[in-house]
Amino acid sequence: MSKELAETPTVGIDGQRLPVLPPERDPRLSIRVIRVMFYVPGFTALLLLKTGEPTGFGITIEFLMLASVASVVAGLFISTQSAGAGADNASKVGLWSGALVLELMGVVSLLFALPTLFHQLANSELLHKLVAGAEPVSLGASELIPALAIIPFMIYQLAGFGTLHFVVSKPVNWAINLAIPALTVTSYIANREANYVLERATGGVLVVLMIVTVAYGIFKLKRMQADFDARKPPKAPKRAASEAEATPAA
Repeated sequence: MSKELAETPTVGIDGQRLPVLPPERDPRLSIRVIRVMFYVPGFTALLLLKTGEPTGFGITIEFLMLASVASVVAGLFISTQSAGAGADNASKVGLWSGALVLELMGVVSLLFALPTLFHQLANSELLHKLVAGAEPVSLGASELIPALAIIPFMIYQLAGFGTLHFVVSKPVNWAINLAIPALTVTSYIANREANYVLERATGGVLVVLMIVTVAYGIFKLKRMQADFDARKPPKAPKRAASEAEATPAA
């Protein structure tokens, strides 16, 4: 156990347990992730629009753009992080709130778009023409391989590395993380079958789920920080340096 964690109070001045807040993190690492999350899906979406791809790319492009723009919003939250003089409850949870936006609205949107993106790219008639006499080869279930990145993301959330498990209960955390791959696979199958109505409906459900979760999480973090600050015990006074040398020399 680190010194910082050991010194974090767990019981308030009223004898009740204090809220368990996420640990301190280095915002520079989150900013590096934001750069990647902005450029990769954003420019991919712009290139697909530039090539004039068919409607099958429609919702995929929207989710790529959502992942890109959500990373910018996450950066706004992270830039408000402050623990110094004048810091309020909002600024103290800026980094955690930004991480929540980045995880759920940025990364999840990118993971949701990957299977359909791969399917459309593999079967795009604009990107590659079939050789005369050749038959198109179906990749089948192997097109879901890019979606396997959802598994380590679920481990990231369920094992306590993410921010979500600090603001929701364990059953709700499991429910959200199981809904993500279920909706992703459903959307991919709907796209393969050209059922774009079901694909849009599935994507809409995921967007609403992520937005509601992020909004609830941000306000929950603010309430937890306010509760922690209101009930945390005062710091023990530091011993003067002279007390450490109080024993007179023989």
